[in-house]
Amino acid sequence: MTLVGTVRDLARLRLRNQRLLNAPDASPADAVRWMLAMQAQDYAGALWSVGVRAPGSRVADVSAALDEGRIVRSWPMRGTLHVTAPEDLPWMLELIGPRMLATIAPRRRQLGITDHTLDAAADLIRGELEGGRAATRPELFAVLERAGEPTGAQRGINLLGALCQSRVLCLGPRRGAQHTFVLFEEWLPAVPPRDRDDALRELALRYFRSHGPATAKDLAWWTQLLVQDVRAAVASARNDLEELEVDGVPYFQAADSPAALGEDDGRPVTLALPGFDELLLGYRDRAASLRPEEAERVVPGKNGLFLPTIVDDGHVVGTWHRTRRSRETVVETTEFTELDDPVRERFSAALQDYGRFVGETVRVA
Repeated sequence: MTLVGTVRDLARLRLRNQRLLNAPDASPADAVRWMLAMQAQDYAGALWSVGVRAPGSRVADVSAALDEGRIVRSWPMRGTLHVTAPEDLPWMLELIGPRMLATIAPRRRQLGITDHTLDAAADLIRGELEGGRAATRPELFAVLERAGEPTGAQRGINLLGALCQSRVLCLGPRRGAQHTFVLFEEWLPAVPPRDRDDALRELALRYFRSHGPATAKDLAWWTQLLVQDVRAAVASARNDLEELEVDGVPYFQAADSPAALGEDDGRPVTLALPGFDELLLGYRDRAASLRPEEAERVVPGKNGLFLPTIVDDGHVVGTWHRTRRSRETVVETTEFTELDDPVRERFSAALQDYGRFVGETVRVA
């Protein structure tokens, strides 16, 4: 049976399925596992994206989960850093990695990175890291340079990224302010290979469970898989999905998703979300949460950099910016339209949650 809903239903259901409303008690690792993958090129923002879905957690808890390998940061899809559960990264890369590597092949050719280059670099770096060692990007660049492999002009980071997508490397524990790289096979648990059809089904089911209601086009954008693969993924999971129609468009969520149409208690919620949060980055079509005419206010100049957002009832109503001072963090806001007092009060409470997470006093300017 197809249910019929409104755009507001869509926004509220996504809040609940993304664990931004009525979130259960969860560790950072639980929150990441539920979401399957969360965009994470902005490290500090990624910590808060996890923390806001793991009520009561602190920044040290999420950092420790990364440093101890209970969650892992790498390039599983879209050529962009994400955090995943360690047992999910291998099969996701096996499924999506070849597509990513094929997509960036022209850029590698421009940089003179051949398959032979990648194999040689992998051998060099394995020799450097075997035995549970970790190295920073500059340290690995030095290893490559000594072997005659130039790393300037983005060549080095493209080499390391391709090795991560090829399941040779992933990001490991931080060393001070620097991220380190570790060997994929040593840092992650050994998991049996997954049948491709089973992996496609798992991908669709878990995406629609945590990000639904969403469309097949959203899933295609999120993964950058070929259309035929996305169709196969949705078809294989179809018996475990329910359909919601909004303005004539079919959306899917898992039949066992925690959010159900008509069961919303209507409790208003206002959030202080970081830039690059999955509430926006999880979808090709973001209109349910962000009016198209206001999109450039979140991504000024369409430069790909998403500002932190004020989200009320699932809709972006403004952005916020923090400035750290000696004894407190001061937040300045840009409201798309003037917010009423209840929304301001809820946003202030959300900022206090953020302050507890990072261990700082937060004040709105």
